[in-house]
Amino acid sequence: MHVYRFTEETAPDQVLNEAGERVGELPENAADLALQWYPFMVFCRKFDERAQLLQRQGRLGTYAPFRGQEAAQIGSFAALRPDDWIFPSYRELAGMMYHGLEPWHALLKSRGHPNAGHMPEGLNMAPAQIAIAAQVLHAVGAGWACKLQGTDRVSVAYFGDGATSEGDFHEGMNFASVMQLPVVFFCQNNQYAISVPVKRQTASPTIAQKAIAYGMEGLRVDGNDVFAVYQAMRYAVDRARRGDGPTLIEAVTYRLGPHTTADDPTRYRDAADVEAWAHRRDPLVRLRAWLTRQGLWDDARQAACEAEAEARVRRAVEEMESCPNKPLEEAVLHVYAETPESLASQLGARRKGAT
Repeated sequence: MHVYRFTEETAPDQVLNEAGERVGELPENAADLALQWYPFMVFCRKFDERAQLLQRQGRLGTYAPFRGQEAAQIGSFAALRPDDWIFPSYRELAGMMYHGLEPWHALLKSRGHPNAGHMPEGLNMAPAQIAIAAQVLHAVGAGWACKLQGTDRVSVAYFGDGATSEGDFHEGMNFASVMQLPVVFFCQNNQYAISVPVKRQTASPTIAQKAIAYGMEGLRVDGNDVFAVYQAMRYAVDRARRGDGPTLIEAVTYRLGPHTTADDPTRYRDAADVEAWAHRRDPLVRLRAWLTRQGLWDDARQAACEAEAEARVRRAVEEMESCPNKPLEEAVLHVYAETPESLASQLGARRKGAT
């Protein structure tokens, strides 16, 4: 009898180590890519910090921070084409903005605006999903459609480690593998699903190895190394385009902030652990260190980059707050092609009462 056991954790693949030193193979045009990615990562960090302040000021509702996960998002989204299909969770705002969602629009969800879920024309991206792992099934469906249409488009599902405890994750993985669909399952393992640590989500040493049971390839990368994430995502996307089926990627990262602004992470996390990730593994510090070693970055460029990022964030907030409120009944209009009679009668009664 053969018994398969996994007892040792597989070290995540790296291109840059925590000190920003090269330990793996860099992608082509690494310098050009880094000079494009790093300023955007700085902007995303400023955006995230400002959004949390806006919530504390009562100018936004509940907000889910992504600080610490910028490399996992930017590196993976950078490997996709505009015509690929993306199905994000509620914590992918950095990647969504990189892919084309305007920053002011990215703030609408926390404002509770009905237009938040209405993606702009031509942006092949579903609205941020709140129900844990539900977007996995949507991504698989889109991948199936891409295959049936005979295109080389790829569908990507973004989710956290907590989503791997949901049935939708396993059903989606199984179907995509059986049908050999062009789907990438991208897990940002940020160590906690609200207050539940990853070791309570799964007895498997890694999430990536779950791919074995479904007959697909599994990759495990350092999610705070933007080059490693980009290389892994490009590999998975290329496989999918060739018709070689789905891939599961586990990007090992850390949520530096709370689960949402309604959460108090000090109740369940060790402060020393947070500090270790913040000071030794910050993805922005790592990429800046590499750029500096290449002679491509200095304090003056950093100051200008931060000033530009802060100005862009200010413009986004101004545009978000200038977006007019919508009447409550408009929420129904974005859900159904034809409003059901039960809701139509309620809308009629509401409008009649308003007069």
